[in-house]
Amino acid sequence: MTTREECLSLDAEDPLASLRDRFELPAGKIYLDGNSLGVLPKATPARVAEVVRLEWGEHLIESWNTASWIELPQRVGDKIARLVGAAPGEMVAADSTSVNLFKVLSAAMTIAREDAPGKRCILSERGNFPTDLYIAEALARERGFELVLVGAAEDIGHRLAQGNVAVLMLTQVDFKSGRLHDMAAVSRAARAAGTLALWDLAHSAGALPVNLDRDGADFAVGCGYKYLNGGPGAPAFVWVHPRHAERFWQPLAGWMGHAAPFAFDPAYRPAPGIARYLCGTPALLSLAALECGVDTVLAAEPLGGMAALRAKSLALTDLFIALVQERCGSHGLECITPSEHALRGSQVSFARAEGSYAIVQALIARGVVGDFRAPDVMRFGFTPLYLRFADVWDAVEHLRDVLDSGQWRDPRFHRQAAVT
Repeated sequence: MTTREECLSLDAEDPLASLRDRFELPAGKIYLDGNSLGVLPKATPARVAEVVRLEWGEHLIESWNTASWIELPQRVGDKIARLVGAAPGEMVAADSTSVNLFKVLSAAMTIAREDAPGKRCILSERGNFPTDLYIAEALARERGFELVLVGAAEDIGHRLAQGNVAVLMLTQVDFKSGRLHDMAAVSRAARAAGTLALWDLAHSAGALPVNLDRDGADFAVGCGYKYLNGGPGAPAFVWVHPRHAERFWQPLAGWMGHAAPFAFDPAYRPAPGIARYLCGTPALLSLAALECGVDTVLAAEPLGGMAALRAKSLALTDLFIALVQERCGSHGLECITPSEHALRGSQVSFARAEGSYAIVQALIARGVVGDFRAPDVMRFGFTPLYLRFADVWDAVEHLRDVLDSGQWRDPRFHRQAAVT
C-alpha cells in the first residue's frame, strides 16, 4: 500500500513540479475538476487587465491594428494546434464548441452528399456529450439525414461496415467514463468505409497527446475552458483538414470569415482555408484569457511536452484508482473508467447506486472538488500541470472519511444545485 510519505517523495522527484507555480490555487482545496473548468493561471488577471485598461481603455479601436486584435483567433489557434498535431494556419479559436460543431458537421454533410449521395447517416454514441447529439439531431432533421446511436464503442466498426454512414462523430474521451478512443484506428476504419471522421477534443486537448493529421481525422472541435485553462466560457477551437477546407462554405458565413472583411462587400466571398470558419467579431477579452491558459500547457514543452504530461496523468490516475480500491473498497464504488492506459483519458469516474451526488457535495465541503454526472457518476479530473501525488492521497483520505462516517447522509448534501 502506498503511503503519504511515498507520495511526497514522488512530488519531490516530479520533473513537472515547477508548472504548479503558474496557477492561482486556493488554499485548502484539492482541485479534481480541471476536466470541467481549469484553474486560473497567474498570468491571466494581469493580461486581461492590460487588454481592458491599456489596449481598450487608452488605445481604443486602434488596438485592432496596434495590438493585433484582428490576429488573435489565428494566433491562439496556432498555439492550440501545437498541442493536437495540426499545422500552423489550420486552426482558429472562436465561438463555442456547439457552434463550431454545427459548422463542421454541416460542412461534412455537404461533402458527403456530393461524394456519396446515397449515404444519409450520422453515426455517434448514445453516451456522447448531449450538446453534440442535439446539434447532430437538429442538422439531421433539417438536411434529411438519420442520426444513428450505438451503445458501445465496440459497435462502431460493425455499423461502419454497413456502408451507409456519411459522418462518424465522436468525442475522443468520454465525458462520463473517461474512456479513450483510439483515434487512429477508428479514423482508419471510417476512411475504409468512405466515412468522414469528426472528433470532439473537449476532454483530450491539453490532457493527452493528440495528432489530428497523423491519425486521419477530417474535422475537429474542442473547448478552451477545461484542460486548456482558458476560463469559464472560453472560446472553443475548430480544425478542418486542408483537403476539405476550401470545398464549401461553412453555414455561418459571417463577416470575419469573408476573404476581405473590411471591403464591406454585399456578397460573400469565403476566406481561404480555415479562416472561413470564423463568423462574427472575436471575443477579445476571452481570447486573451484563453491564450494565457494555452501558454500554461505549452510551458511543458521544454520538460517533455504532452508525452510528459500524459505520463504523469496516468501515474496520478493509477494511484487514485489503487488507493480508492484499497481504502474504500467496501463501500460499493464501481470504477467505470478503464484500467488500461490505452483506453483511459485524464479522469477517473466511480458509480455508486446510492448517494453519489451527496458524496461529491460532502467532499466539496471538505475542499476536495470533483463533480457529479447523472444518474450516479462521481467524476474526478487529474490535471498534471498542477496536481500532486500527495493531493491524490489526501483526496482519497477524505473520501474514506466521508464514506466510513456516513457524513454524506447529512440532508444538506442532498439538496441539488442548478449546476452539478
